[in-house]
Amino acid sequence: MPRLQALHPAAHPASPFPAGVRLPRRLLPLAVAAALPLAAAAQQPPHVGSVRVTAPRLAELPLNAAAVDDEELRARRPATSDSASLLKGIPGVSLHGAGGVSSLPSIRGLADDRLRIKVDGIDTIASCPNHMNPALSYIDPSAVGELRVYAGITPVSVGGDSIGGTIIAATPEPAFADPGAGSRARGEAGAFFRSNGRARGVNATANYLTESVSLSYAGAMAEAGNHEAGGEFKAGAATGRPGHALPLDEVGSTAYRARNHLLTIAHRGERHLVEAKLGHQDMPYQLYPNQRMDLLENTQERANLRFVGSFGWGTLEARAYHERVEHFMDFGADKRYWYGAATGGASAENGAECAPVGSSCAAGMPMHTESRTTGFSARADVPLGEGGAVRAGGEYQGYRLDDWWPPSGGGMWPDTFWNVRDGSRDRKALFAEWEGRAGERWLALAGIRYERVASDTGPVQAYNGGVAPATVLVPAFNGADRARADGNVDLTLLARHTPDAGLDVELGLARKVRSPSLYERYTWQSRGMEMLMVNWFGDGNGYLGNPGLEPEKAHTASVTIDWHAPDRRWELKATPYYTRVTDYVDAVRCPASLGGACTAANLAATRSFVFLQFANQAARLHGVDLSGRAALGSTAWGDWGLAAVASLARGKNLDTGGNLYNLLPAHGTLTLTHRLRGWRNALEVAMAGAKDDVSAVRNEVPTAGYALVNLRLSHSWRDVRLDFGVENLFDRLYALPLGGVYLGQGTTMTASPVGSVPRWGTAVPGMGRSVHAGVTVGF
Repeated sequence: MPRLQALHPAAHPASPFPAGVRLPRRLLPLAVAAALPLAAAAQQPPHVGSVRVTAPRLAELPLNAAAVDDEELRARRPATSDSASLLKGIPGVSLHGAGGVSSLPSIRGLADDRLRIKVDGIDTIASCPNHMNPALSYIDPSAVGELRVYAGITPVSVGGDSIGGTIIAATPEPAFADPGAGSRARGEAGAFFRSNGRARGVNATANYLTESVSLSYAGAMAEAGNHEAGGEFKAGAATGRPGHALPLDEVGSTAYRARNHLLTIAHRGERHLVEAKLGHQDMPYQLYPNQRMDLLENTQERANLRFVGSFGWGTLEARAYHERVEHFMDFGADKRYWYGAATGGASAENGAECAPVGSSCAAGMPMHTESRTTGFSARADVPLGEGGAVRAGGEYQGYRLDDWWPPSGGGMWPDTFWNVRDGSRDRKALFAEWEGRAGERWLALAGIRYERVASDTGPVQAYNGGVAPATVLVPAFNGADRARADGNVDLTLLARHTPDAGLDVELGLARKVRSPSLYERYTWQSRGMEMLMVNWFGDGNGYLGNPGLEPEKAHTASVTIDWHAPDRRWELKATPYYTRVTDYVDAVRCPASLGGACTAANLAATRSFVFLQFANQAARLHGVDLSGRAALGSTAWGDWGLAAVASLARGKNLDTGGNLYNLLPAHGTLTLTHRLRGWRNALEVAMAGAKDDVSAVRNEVPTAGYALVNLRLSHSWRDVRLDFGVENLFDRLYALPLGGVYLGQGTTMTASPVGSVPRWGTAVPGMGRSVHAGVTVGF
């Protein structure tokens, strides 16, 4: 009889503990608080040989989930500085275009806040009205040691406050010296260069190890200039800045610079692991081709503490973390900076410098955001025998947000604009989950999760409270009861049947609930300029919050059929799914009663940027994810294989009959792989169909289909690895289906076109040919 695999997500890879020890992975550290207990623990003898852990043996992820293996991570790193792009080979995962290190992952058409994304155990929330600092932007690709995706049917132990799925990214587990080997030091250094945009970067790790203590540092720096498309794609070269123009094939506002540092200390005792991490990110700039603003400074500081203990009844995992983010936006080097009558007026293609700043002279549009996040969690795993287990736990997350825009002149005068002041969003959760056998050929998993999400915000202020529509909106907002509290229940049921050694069938049902974000509920100004600055969709439109939003409630059913050879030399997997969402947070044209940009003309506009308000509606998403691979054979020239991934997703707003926004059309990747001694090579064809099913309410821009060829070559020796590759080998000009509208240069503060760029209807193009090379050296 074939061996059945467990369903639980936390499949244990190689453990950092000695033989016989099996403890759960990944816990983060509050390094400041951990300093004293770690120092004390280091004085105790490490009784590493006597550990006996009785936690159940847990194996694979659910069949509708996937993990990026180590070889795939290594092969893709030199070609990208965006950790989210490491997910490109996962069925059902697509990327919404953003900055060079900050793509927004989407799972089966549900993206961004609809996903739970954890980095080293931290639930990071994007603290920006354009979501320019999403969770995966805080980990460099060189630092990613684990990357997993749970699509749709997510176990409650890893889900929560999301309806699309969960993405888990983590740095490598701490390593320790072998018993009796004494202390040792080791490290790794790497560098890369990419021709398009002259992207370059370096990374390094250093480790000091004993039997009981692990100390490590990981750092990375990456930067790039603007990249080029595969051909000319826009009508003009002006940037809004006198004397500065861009070639017609240059994608403006795609430059970036980022620096990441992580210090880790861990102690391994007889029955415990304590780990502490201190992280720091400094991002001096990351420009955006599909946003009206640019990131001109982002600083994150984080501290986390993790404890894993082994007891006679099972294992206990606890975590505490704190994160601080300071974020600043304004117009970057490729966008107009000076506004107002003194700069040449609204119709001038380039804004002349002016002084002094005042009602007729505006110096940019500075926007500041600060947030604080504190989290705690605890989870117990109790084995039941024969691979069964019960898990239970609780979580708390407290989030505080301030979002303010200082006066800079012109229409942004004379007071500070408060977009969100004293915003708060607190989550408290409890969950319980059972996993076990139901007969010889069946495995089952069932779980329930309850979350209470409370949100609130303080009073707001306009740039000029004496000018409409602020004269009405400010007192109405400040006088309203803004506190909201949601009680959300998640349910998950998975069952896997293994009729023989070549087939697994998994059935899943889930109810998932997500409460609206602070930006969805509390952004309040209906004047066009302010609305245009609240947008994380890349469509160039303006958005307005809605305090009356209800939580989204998604009900999903899926079936995964995994047909394979007993030795997995070939396999084919298919997952059809269906999701119905009640109170889906979509957008409607904002009503004229709100004043400002919410006009009758806006309600009727079809080929222009528009102004929208978030609203609850009903939605349906359905589709199928396919993946497969096969060993083609071995010759004197090496081992050859073929791998393929394809997905199709459709989404409808059931209230309006319109299409949901930003769903990737039918797409797929076909890869020929080759291995010969130290060589690992791949020739890849990536394809996508035309995007014709677009959102009418947002005036979404359609895109044409395309096919791209990518090449990756690598050779590894004992301590050295060399990578070489070419992305978009034939320099194809194509539009990114999920890249949004091109806003990378020119007068971006207004929805009305000024000059030849930017204009509604021009999609952000994909990168043209780019040759990359990378080297990694261990020592």
